[in-house]
Amino acid sequence: MTEVAEKVGSVSQSRYEQIVAELRDVVEQQARGQFTIGDRALEIEPMRQRGGPMAEPEWTVEASLKRLADDIGLSVATVKTTRWVASRWPKEHRSPKTASYTVHRALANIEDEAERFAAIGTPPDGKARWTTDDASRRVGQQVETPITPQEKVTAIHSLARDEEVAAAVTTDFLKRPQVAAKVSAEDKVRVVEEFTRDESVAATAATSLLRRPDVAFKAMSDDTARFQVNHAQVERSRQAREDFDRTSPVAPAVRAIDRSVEFLDLVTACHSFVAAAGRTVPGLRDRTLNGDERTIVHENVARVRATLDWIETAVDTGKVDVDDELARLLKGE
Repeated sequence: MTEVAEKVGSVSQSRYEQIVAELRDVVEQQARGQFTIGDRALEIEPMRQRGGPMAEPEWTVEASLKRLADDIGLSVATVKTTRWVASRWPKEHRSPKTASYTVHRALANIEDEAERFAAIGTPPDGKARWTTDDASRRVGQQVETPITPQEKVTAIHSLARDEEVAAAVTTDFLKRPQVAAKVSAEDKVRVVEEFTRDESVAATAATSLLRRPDVAFKAMSDDTARFQVNHAQVERSRQAREDFDRTSPVAPAVRAIDRSVEFLDLVTACHSFVAAAGRTVPGLRDRTLNGDERTIVHENVARVRATLDWIETAVDTGKVDVDDELARLLKGE
């Protein structure tokens, strides 16, 4: 039985090798051509030291290279690049037979001259020639075919530079349970914070989360969160009352009822205090409080006395403002 000859694409292995040999000659010619352009651009405008009296006059260099680019039909950016690459690779250190011009251009980013010249002749282990990805990897640039996780992350970042693309990708990723499970708790918190910078989004998210009993319980265990919720409830009630007072036709009648209720509440509070004191004070018979206990009782008596004065003023004048001293007493300061 005849074995089927190995093929690469639509051609046989032997034909593929012929094509590779032919195209390597083309690539070598292209490299020589690119270096020739760079050498001639260097001849017209040699690289000069930046800064100081021998600094390169950028405006004259730009004009000369722009004229050269126009005359040979290339972009000025291409001419500048070939000039720079040629300056990094003196003729005796070029290797167009074993490395493409693209590889030379990538490895030209190696700052140390000796290291750069040595690198061109030492491809990665197990390889006879440099590939463009190997060269990019060697100098820390983005590769065309990412292999390592970090290279793939870099590629994703590059593709997601557009805000809409980044948003769509992030949404898709976070829908994958396996991905979400690998994100740390701290990172998840940061993601949620970023997504809820918009007030309306934050309000919707908080409402949904607080409907979950376990979440609500843990959230209310935080003193600041509990204070903010209580404050929000009070503020919401105040705003609702103000809106009612402004818009409801029965508001005056309700306010009259409120005054009666407040009167009853005040009388009830006074009665409760007197009754509580009547039950508690007799228990002090034949008992001597220590110094700290007496101090605490005297401080509270002072607060009660100040509160009673405040009540009398409010009842007699209708003024319920609290001065700084009374405010401090009521707060226990």
